[in-house]
Amino acid sequence: MDLPFEPYRIKVVEKIRRTSPQERAQLLELAGYNVFKVPSTAVYVDLLTDSGTSAMSDLQWAALMTGDEAYAQSRSFSDFEATIRDIFGYRHVIPTHQGRAAEGLLFATAVKPGQVVPNNIHFDTTRANVEHVGAIALDCVADAGLDPVLEAPFKGDMSLEKLAAAFAKYGRERIPFVMLTITNNSGGGQPVSLANMRAVSAFCREQRVPLIFDACRFAENAWFIQQREAGCRDKSIHEICREMFALGHGCTMSAKKDALVNIGGFLCLDDDAMAQAATNLLILREGFPTYGGLAGRDLAAVAQGLREVLDEDYLAYRIGQVARLGARLDELGVPFLRPTGGHAVYLDARRMLPHVPQREFPAQVVTAALYRTAGVRAVEIGSLMFEHKDPDTGKPVPPAMELVRLAVPRRVYTHTQLDFVADACARVMELGPRLRGLEITWEPPSLRHFTATLRPVGGGPFLADA
Repeated sequence: MDLPFEPYRIKVVEKIRRTSPQERAQLLELAGYNVFKVPSTAVYVDLLTDSGTSAMSDLQWAALMTGDEAYAQSRSFSDFEATIRDIFGYRHVIPTHQGRAAEGLLFATAVKPGQVVPNNIHFDTTRANVEHVGAIALDCVADAGLDPVLEAPFKGDMSLEKLAAAFAKYGRERIPFVMLTITNNSGGGQPVSLANMRAVSAFCREQRVPLIFDACRFAENAWFIQQREAGCRDKSIHEICREMFALGHGCTMSAKKDALVNIGGFLCLDDDAMAQAATNLLILREGFPTYGGLAGRDLAAVAQGLREVLDEDYLAYRIGQVARLGARLDELGVPFLRPTGGHAVYLDARRMLPHVPQREFPAQVVTAALYRTAGVRAVEIGSLMFEHKDPDTGKPVPPAMELVRLAVPRRVYTHTQLDFVADACARVMELGPRLRGLEITWEPPSLRHFTATLRPVGGGPFLADA
């Protein structure tokens, strides 16, 4: 069989337990049909997120033991800074405790109320941070990225036409910078091509506006470029990374993704004034500039993880494992966003449950049913997460797609466990009209998907004849 070969040996294992359908049904009801509130001890395969859920290597664990906990100018920070500069190339490296803290620093200091931040697609915390400062988060992904059945190599690309239209509508003075998310998480973990990055970068230079990358999964994006883009097959991942980031002026990064750690992040900038403003706020909110809310051991583990993530054997296995899950779902007739992305498979909830209207959160229905059926925890990437108000009319705008993300933690699950997940997805789809839509009973003012509570529409049973 042609399977991705694990480029590692397993030294430590963690026991997980199975739960009964009755126990899961009770827990799901107690959680308000929001799997974020289900205890992890009652989850069999946890695909809620790939953020902070990776298994660290022996060298990363060793780095934890040798981390320098000096408050200022520790040797762990020196290694952290040098490693990031080597890969990303930016002059200013500002550590934070995770990615949303880096976003918070950037948007709080560089974005004013009423301004507009274009992106291919903002993810949830990025959008929330933009809106928190009174600005508009504008999605400009190419139309191909909104077609779940289209097979295309770079569906994360930004539309230059939509970007130009944004500048024409709002004016350059209202756009502090342009962002580009690599890979495009909200759009199925789809990569952005080097050609598109060059075009966006050239446009930004013409407009005299910085280009900032959301670089959470930069190495996975570089691997897709190496494998799919003309003229890149003979380039190393490191070379492609340097070429990508040379097109921008900075980046935000959640180290909990492609740095293979459980906590950490950073903000990189080339502009001195922007970096100074962010650093001033960092000292107030996070800590001294050479630790930024992280322990020295965490800085050391991030540096080691960034070196490891560039390994092409690792990336081939990592992305191959996700592709294999997609192939298994395809065999079972379960619809998903095609092609599979770098870190996750995104189920197409509309096609799985066509009887559930978008106002009744079909992606959340699939997510809840997956847990109830098999103890598999996924996350909704649909109306619950991404419905927002139109900035011109104030009316609610549903997202273009209703997706359920099966995010695969790095170096954690086996092929057989992911086969079990695929079988569970098929079982959920077979339930069909027996599954009822959901309605919100309580929600917070922002990022509602994390803590909202729901119930079956009208208060009846979630699964008919259960």
